[in-house]
Amino acid sequence: MRTRSISAATALAVLFSSAALSVALAGTASAATASVTSPGGIVADGALKRVFVGDSSAGTVAATDYSGAVLGSVGGITGVSDLTVSDDGATVYAAAPEIHEIWAIDAATLDVKARYTVSTTTGPRHVAFSGGKVWFSYGDQWDGDLGSVDPTVDPASGADPVALKQFSSRVWGQALLDTDPAQPGILAVGETGLSTDSMAVLDVSSGKPTQVAWHNGDYSLNNGIGDIDLVPGGSQVLVNGKDRDAYADGAFKAAGSYPNGQRADIASNGLVAQVSGNKILTYQPNATLPLHTYDLGTSNTADLTWAPDNSRIFALVGSESGYSLKVLSDTALNNPTLSVNAPSTATRAKALTVTGKLSASVPLPAGAKLQVTRTDLDSPNGKALPVVTVKSDGTYSFSDTPPAGGTVTYKVTYAGDADHSAVTASDKVDVSRASTSLSVNNNGKVYSYGADVKFTAHLGTTYKNRSVEIWANPFGGDKPNKLIKTGTVDSSGNISAWVDMTRDTDVTAVFKGDSRYKPKTVKSTGYAKVKVSTAVTKNYKKAAIGSHTYYWFHKNTAPVVTTTMTYYPGRKQRLDLEVYYAGKWYETDGSPQYFTLGTNGKSAVNLGAPGESGIKARVRAAYINGSSGDTVNSTTYTDWKYIYFSN
Repeated sequence: MRTRSISAATALAVLFSSAALSVALAGTASAATASVTSPGGIVADGALKRVFVGDSSAGTVAATDYSGAVLGSVGGITGVSDLTVSDDGATVYAAAPEIHEIWAIDAATLDVKARYTVSTTTGPRHVAFSGGKVWFSYGDQWDGDLGSVDPTVDPASGADPVALKQFSSRVWGQALLDTDPAQPGILAVGETGLSTDSMAVLDVSSGKPTQVAWHNGDYSLNNGIGDIDLVPGGSQVLVNGKDRDAYADGAFKAAGSYPNGQRADIASNGLVAQVSGNKILTYQPNATLPLHTYDLGTSNTADLTWAPDNSRIFALVGSESGYSLKVLSDTALNNPTLSVNAPSTATRAKALTVTGKLSASVPLPAGAKLQVTRTDLDSPNGKALPVVTVKSDGTYSFSDTPPAGGTVTYKVTYAGDADHSAVTASDKVDVSRASTSLSVNNNGKVYSYGADVKFTAHLGTTYKNRSVEIWANPFGGDKPNKLIKTGTVDSSGNISAWVDMTRDTDVTAVFKGDSRYKPKTVKSTGYAKVKVSTAVTKNYKKAAIGSHTYYWFHKNTAPVVTTTMTYYPGRKQRLDLEVYYAGKWYETDGSPQYFTLGTNGKSAVNLGAPGESGIKARVRAAYINGSSGDTVNSTTYTDWKYIYFSN
């Protein structure tokens, strides 16, 4: 498996927690998956079956297994931008342009084996391993070049393992690099410093680059290079995941293209994994229709690479936290598309027809079979229906008579074959259900504070479900809606629950429906008075005048009326005061008047002394729904208390 690079425009950073210089691999993988915001390279190691991902932001390289689970990481590789692996899979090399180094990391232990200083102020940016050396690009936009690291050279010997100016004055910017294990010693170079299409293929097998082919950027082949791949088994490069350019006799020429595409990687068997918008597609060599399509929804792919055994693709795919390492399988299988079209509504116990189509870019076997499952309220785990045979044009249809109402789902599955992966699709039908009756008594009735009231729900005809829930929801935001009874109704269809009426209360009955009758909910509101009383004090006696008992006061003594009422935050009592004159009762000035209750539910009011005798008065307290500061109880009045002033 060869290594590859991506352009600086798509370089993203990987989020791993470790900031340590080196973390040894654990014996087993953690459950964490590599998470990415801006990768600094991705490479797969076939010898160890590991994937290495660089994190530019944190300066780390993380190792995962082939499932994507993180095994460990190395830190301190500031601004890591690209990765490559040695031919034997023993060493991973990381480019660190911010500190102008190339790091050699033991692929098995993640120990740092060596750090090679590159004498430049710009780079190294991209790396590739070929011909026993690490090749890297460096330089500014106007003066790009290639260098190499020879891992066999021991710096202690006095020799410098790093060589610069290996391809001077040929490319602008820090070039993209790519190799192919099927073509040892061959290196592809793609220019990034200009929006032209300069590129080269070099033979580096001798340790020194020899030009095999060169194209001087003139926009004739490509319009800027963001990705370059050597095509296995032939003298071609793939540019930007789309355009194939053949090289021979020292020059390049167009050799065809794949549809669309922004970047790609090519397996050793020639399968192309291409990023195209929000999809990853695989193509057979030179094909015009994709073999397998991975739909990523709204997510983009930052980078991808094949496993060396061609069994899967590793891709950095957009996620909520940035990008995550995804493992894509069935790469060599054509994935069919399957549609299911059921009517949006249907009548229970009457036949309906479901249609659809199975299609693929690779021909399907004649007489392909589809498994069909119907899921409904009577069969929540699904019921298998007769197998359906696909017609020669890929269409199919079947009829069914749904026995249950509600949401009915028809799931259709093609199990796959030697050339096609499995595919499943479904559609839903809203199947009719009859209506039943449901009621709750006592709606609108008013009760004394604290009365225990029996609420009875009555359920009409249903199919299988005879269960009803009863909920009590007291007025006021501080009391929750509470399930007070659930059970099966009696032979008369009734079920009852008791409610302690300390507040106005919504009592709700809920029938959740069954496969033939719709759900139903009804509400009854019962109303509760407050508990309220008044006490008159400072009188010197009580005696009857006519048909009423009066509290007698001396004309210069002020009565005190104390109201005791059920407390609620912010609640006020209303006090009504009237006097008797010429045979009728009249409100006094300022009456009625509201007074705030204490937290003990009490409010004492001094009525004042009239200073003259012979006056008759009466007083009462009240809670007025809304006007007394809240609406959690129903309006309640006390009886009148009668007062007489004497000498």
